[in-house]
Amino acid sequence: MEIYQLRTFLTVARMGHLTRAAEQLHLTQPAVSKQIKALEQELGVLLFERQPTGMVLTREGRELFPNAERTLFDAMELLNHARTMRGEVTGSVVIGTIIDPDTLRLGSFLGALLAYFPKVQARLRHGISGWVLEQLRSGEIDAGFYLGPVLEADVSSLPMRTLQYVVVGPPHWREQLARSGWNDIAALPWIGTPAHSSQHRLVRAMFAEHGLTMRSVVEADQEASMVSLVRTGVGLATMREDLARAAQARGELTIWHGTVQDCPLSFVFQSARRDDMLVAACRKALADVWPCDPPQPGEDASAAAAASGA
Repeated sequence: MEIYQLRTFLTVARMGHLTRAAEQLHLTQPAVSKQIKALEQELGVLLFERQPTGMVLTREGRELFPNAERTLFDAMELLNHARTMRGEVTGSVVIGTIIDPDTLRLGSFLGALLAYFPKVQARLRHGISGWVLEQLRSGEIDAGFYLGPVLEADVSSLPMRTLQYVVVGPPHWREQLARSGWNDIAALPWIGTPAHSSQHRLVRAMFAEHGLTMRSVVEADQEASMVSLVRTGVGLATMREDLARAAQARGELTIWHGTVQDCPLSFVFQSARRDDMLVAACRKALADVWPCDPPQPGEDASAAAAASGA
């Protein structure tokens, strides 16, 4: 049984006519008839009799009318109380961010958060994925964005999308990389990332799958720095495919087409704080900005030039 079916039942009963009830409800007459029929099937009784003058309540309909009124009133009171509560959620929520704001849809997320909960103050802290988990456990942040599988039992995650990573090298290595296999790639110098970053885990798993390890000659934690190091010939690196393709189009690097690695992007928080009002507020805003449908290919291309954390 749906609340809107009760509203339709009460409106038809008061108006005594399907057409007038449909006009008041801003519905078509067939839609009103369908809702009444569905409610009758749910209740197992006939609610109206059709007469030349309009719709007349049956005996069962007259008996159920007060119950329907009371139920609808309680439902609307619940909804209005929830709406009031949204404005009463106050406090400061600290959110850990990673990579670039466009990929996270950060502006839209914060806009939805403040639209629903205008008394909440959002504070952002930027870092890399491993740092987000550390800050979450220590209570320094309330929630955050995270790249990679979430394996911790005490951390809950809301999936957002899957990002693809590719291997990139200096532009003048294009012909060499076109001839290279996994053993050749592993033997070349690499630009590494911090041990607790998502890219470090990704590369380690990628080479372990082939029984290999990579040789790191320098470490960087921002994709902007990595582009610069790759461009000048320091070594290979992994990079988000959208950023890599944009950089390749600018002649700054070349993509090795030997692999494409998936990496999930999610919103994380302590499982024990799932029903905390501030965390629940973030979850509500995130659901508006990141629906279940996956983003279309290339929608984040505008983020290609952003300087962001790994």
